[in-house]
Amino acid sequence: MNIIIVGDGKVGAALAAQLSGEGHDVTIIDSKQDTLLESASRLDVMVVGGNGASMATLREAGAEKADLLIAATSRDELNLLCCLTAKKLGVGRTIARIRNPEYAEQLVEMQEELGLSLTVNPEQAAAQEAYHLLQFPSFLKRDSFAKGRVEIVAIPVDKDSKLVGIPLFKLYEIAGVNALVCAVEREDGVHVPSGSFTLQEGDTMYVTAGIRDLARLVKNLELVKRRVKSVLMIGGSRVALYLGKRCLESGINVKIIERSHERCVELCEAMPKATIIEADGSRQDVLEAEGFQHYDAVVTLTGIDEENLVLSLQASHQGVAKVITKINRLEYTDLFRKIGVGSIISPRGQCCANILRYVRALSSASGEDSVLTLHPIVDGRAEALEFLAGPDTPHQGEQLKDIPLKKEMLVACITHEGQTIIPKGDSSFTAGDTVIVVTTGTRAISELGDIFAD
Repeated sequence: MNIIIVGDGKVGAALAAQLSGEGHDVTIIDSKQDTLLESASRLDVMVVGGNGASMATLREAGAEKADLLIAATSRDELNLLCCLTAKKLGVGRTIARIRNPEYAEQLVEMQEELGLSLTVNPEQAAAQEAYHLLQFPSFLKRDSFAKGRVEIVAIPVDKDSKLVGIPLFKLYEIAGVNALVCAVEREDGVHVPSGSFTLQEGDTMYVTAGIRDLARLVKNLELVKRRVKSVLMIGGSRVALYLGKRCLESGINVKIIERSHERCVELCEAMPKATIIEADGSRQDVLEAEGFQHYDAVVTLTGIDEENLVLSLQASHQGVAKVITKINRLEYTDLFRKIGVGSIISPRGQCCANILRYVRALSSASGEDSVLTLHPIVDGRAEALEFLAGPDTPHQGEQLKDIPLKKEMLVACITHEGQTIIPKGDSSFTAGDTVIVVTTGTRAISELGDIFAD
């Protein structure tokens, strides 16, 4: 596909690297020449300097022949104008990053008039992920598939775990639910395990299970932590606003520490039932005065990754049961995870994943078997993809044990007529089923047929 990306910031650069690596023709537009030169030197992309909302600049970038334009600048209004102008020039589809919560309702009603194929709100997506993690504090990460009926959850294997030294074919005897370990993160790398794979202390296992089985899975593995009834957020960002509203709606007490007086006023007006503290949340005396160690959960949401790291480590050291850390720089994800700061959310990572899923669905040659949902897992070193099996999908009705799959591929779940099936060797799929595949391979998978070795 011929793709134009407007904005060469962190999100734009990450998307350009991913999409060009998957074989797309990518052109980046940005007004900063130094940034463009850096991208041109390390990526296989074209670059154009100028205003991405200008017709002249878009024409220079080849907009009249482009299949897709992604507007990922830091300004919502500019992103909207870029998409409007691109649509006028004949660009097939447009995606805009829109972060202001005040625009949410308008975008739903005016998406067609604005010429938008997709809008992404990184902060809202990150808040949604954090809220899901607060519902099951034992999980490090949660990703939903099959319209919310199936999840892949990350569970740490600590020294007291009932699973240490247990081969995976015995998982059902211990967990008491149909679940499948689809990936294991270990110091030596990421594994797509077989039934004989044995779990060790320090592993993080990624488990596929039906949403109705999650509570029983937690109980039977003795992962139960007390229900989150109170949450302290450090930093009054957009993520804090979205997350605070969701928590209050579900009966969770919310306190937010924010140093900006103007932002505190805005948060008070938006969430009158929340407690808003105007103070520097990075100061030890402030945290002690607010009794942060007594909260069920602490979420660090400042704009500085290093500050979030230190605050999360402090909360973990003080015994806070659930700690969630927001990061901006995606290259920090693996480091933060190894240090042990609980769960990690990344607005930029969420934004890139949502756009990449859409692009892969568009690039599917036949329109059948294309990606419905895509989630990077294990810090982006593996992917979980959901496909809809079409009438021409190979190997329908065959038992999985007889189907040749490419290396580092695993069928993690099948949904048939609304029924969730955690697959075994004798399981099969037919047209109309949704199939979740986990892969650690470097080759991009756009269609279900791509997973078969033949």
